[in-house]
Amino acid sequence: MRAEIINQPYSGEFKERIYDYESQWNSQSWTWIKFTDDLGNESVGQFRGIQKAVKASSIANEIIILTSDCVFRLDSIELNVIEAESQPEYQDIEVSPNGDFIFHTFYEIGKMGKSLKEMREIESPFKMDDIRFEKWNGNKLEFTCEEFANWSRNEIMELDTIDWKIEIKK
Repeated sequence: MRAEIINQPYSGEFKERIYDYESQWNSQSWTWIKFTDDLGNESVGQFRGIQKAVKASSIANEIIILTSDCVFRLDSIELNVIEAESQPEYQDIEVSPNGDFIFHTFYEIGKMGKSLKEMREIESPFKMDDIRFEKWNGNKLEFTCEEFANWSRNEIMELDTIDWKIEIKK
């Protein structure tokens, strides 16, 4: 299953489904995700909040949609909600080569366990700020960050997804 952020489609262009999370803090913004299965069948999901990221794990058969209002975890077969959380602090997500979902806030990187509530923080050599995922080098996720309270220190870092350790890139 492939998932990608798209602009609002024309009514009737795709089979559509609305995914919402009841909260008094919800915005009036929406994100549209186009899902394409292995046979080329397309459908669209409408998710509460401004778009941030979408990632699919073929190994876990799951899709994570991250918006400004919510994070949704879907099964990639029926596209049903497994779980959702309101007001996430997450800024971006990635999926490792072995199918694990990786999230980051401005300050921390976490590996999702069996659920969104089972997020394990990955220790860093220093307290980070302004984390930005950049690219994959094999099993290593390269990202940039600053040192918290020492914003003149900018580093290129790597998260090794075999031993789940963060190091400064040499």
